[in-house]
Amino acid sequence: MGYAMSKLELDPNLRDNRQTSGGAHVRQRHDEDIDIDNEIFYLIRLRSEPSESTRKSTQGRRKMPISTVRMLSGREANGSGRGRFSLSDCSYVLGRYLPVSGPRPVDRMDTRAYVSQFSADGSLFVAGFQGSHIRIYDVDNGWKVRKDILAKNLRWTITDTSLSPNQRHLVYASLSPVVNIVNVGTSTKESYANVTDIHDGLDFSLHDDVDYSFNIFSVKFSSDGRELVAGSSDCSIYVYDLEANKLTSRIPAHSSDVNTVTFADDTGHLIYSGSDDNLCKVWDRRCFITEGQVAGVLTGHLEGVTFIDSRGDGRYFISNGKDQTIKMWDIRKMSSSVNCFRPRISNWDYRYTQYPPHKKYMKHPSDQSLATYRGHSVLRTLIRCYFSPAYSTGQKYIYTGSHDACVYIYDVVSGDQVERLDGHQLPVRDCSWHPYYPMLVSSSWDGRIARWEFSGNDEVSDLINRSRGPIRNQMFRVMYL
Repeated sequence: MGYAMSKLELDPNLRDNRQTSGGAHVRQRHDEDIDIDNEIFYLIRLRSEPSESTRKSTQGRRKMPISTVRMLSGREANGSGRGRFSLSDCSYVLGRYLPVSGPRPVDRMDTRAYVSQFSADGSLFVAGFQGSHIRIYDVDNGWKVRKDILAKNLRWTITDTSLSPNQRHLVYASLSPVVNIVNVGTSTKESYANVTDIHDGLDFSLHDDVDYSFNIFSVKFSSDGRELVAGSSDCSIYVYDLEANKLTSRIPAHSSDVNTVTFADDTGHLIYSGSDDNLCKVWDRRCFITEGQVAGVLTGHLEGVTFIDSRGDGRYFISNGKDQTIKMWDIRKMSSSVNCFRPRISNWDYRYTQYPPHKKYMKHPSDQSLATYRGHSVLRTLIRCYFSPAYSTGQKYIYTGSHDACVYIYDVVSGDQVERLDGHQLPVRDCSWHPYYPMLVSSSWDGRIARWEFSGNDEVSDLINRSRGPIRNQMFRVMYL
C-alpha cells in the first residue's frame, strides 16, 4: 500500500495558544458578530426551553430557570396534563448536563485520528486513522471493536468516512478519486479488502469531462442511502448513484479545492459546499439547467472553508473556516453571484504559521452570515464543527475541534464560549456528540479517541457508564423522559 505516515509529535506552537483558565463561560465575541433578530435564535429558544404547560405547572408564568427536580416532580404529578415531557422539556433538561467530565479513554492508535462520528441512533461509533485503519465501536457493548477495517489502496490518510442510514455499509475516501464501500454487517471482525470482505471501489473519475486524477476530501450518504455526494481537489462536486452503480453528476462548483459537501436535509434536493475559495455555495438539483448553475453564494469567510454542518432543515448551516471562525448562515440571504472580493492576507498559509493576531476580528465587507463564533483555532488540517443534537439540546450549542488540542462548545444564541474540553496533546480534528446521551467523543492527532460525559453525581455517572444498551437507555428514560 502506498501511503506515508507522520510521526506523532508535539507541536511546539501548541501550548502557547492555550488559555490559562479553565475555559468555561468565557465571553469571546463582539456584539456585531450576531444578528439576534433572525428567527433561528427564536426557534432555538423555543426548542430548548420548558414548554408553556410545564412552566405553568411548576412556577406559573415567571421566566425563571426551573430545576430538574421540580420538573420531574411536576411530571410525576401530571401537572401539565400531558403525563410526559415535551421534546423541548427533554432538551431543556438534557441540555443542562454538558459532556465536560473526562477524558475517558476509548482507544489509542500509533497514528493520527482524522475522522469520527456516531451513527444516527448512537449505537455505533466510527473512527478513521491515518495508518489505514477504520474502527467501528459498539457503544452499547462497552465500546468493543465490532469491525476493524484495513483500508484499500490508501493514499496518505483516510480523508472521510460515512455510514449508510441502515448501518449496513460504510464508504471511505483518501487522496484518490476512488471511494471504497464495504459491507460492515458481516460477522467477521477483521475486514481485509477482498480477503475477508469485499471493498468495492467506486471510481469518481469515470466522467466524460475527466481525464485526470484528483483527491476526495469529503463524502456523504443521502438520507435514503441511494446516493453519495463528494467534494474534490478538482474544484468539483460529484454525485454517485449507488443503485445504478454509476456517477450521475459532476458539478464544476468552485475555483479551488472543495473541502466539504453535505446534503441540506432529508429530501436530497439541496447540497451545501465549502471551498478554499472562501465561499459557501448552495446547489438545488431540481433547478439545474446546466450542471454547475449555482442556486446561491454566501460570502463572509476571509479564508478557506474547512467543514459544513447542516441544521437539517434545508435553511440553516454552519461552516468552519481557516480565518479561525465558525459562521452560521441562512440560505435565504444568499446572493446569485460573488459581488465582492475578500481582503487578502498575503503570504499566509494555515498549514505552517499562526493566524495574524491583527486580523482576528477583521470582517468581510459583504459578510452575509447570521453569527460568528471565535475562540478555537483552525490550523494545519480541515477541522470540523457541528450543531449539538436536536433531541437532547434543541441544537442550542455549536461545538468544534481545535488546533490547540481542545474541544470548544459555544452557545448559539449568545455566542459565548461555554466550555473548553482540554484533554489531548495534539490537534482535535473531529468530535461527535451522542444524539441522545450527554456524551461527546473527540478524536485527535495524538492517536487517542476519548469520551466526555456529564459531570453529575459520580455514582450515577459510573452506573450509567457501566450499563449496556437497553439498560442504559431505560435509565435515561427514567431520569429525563
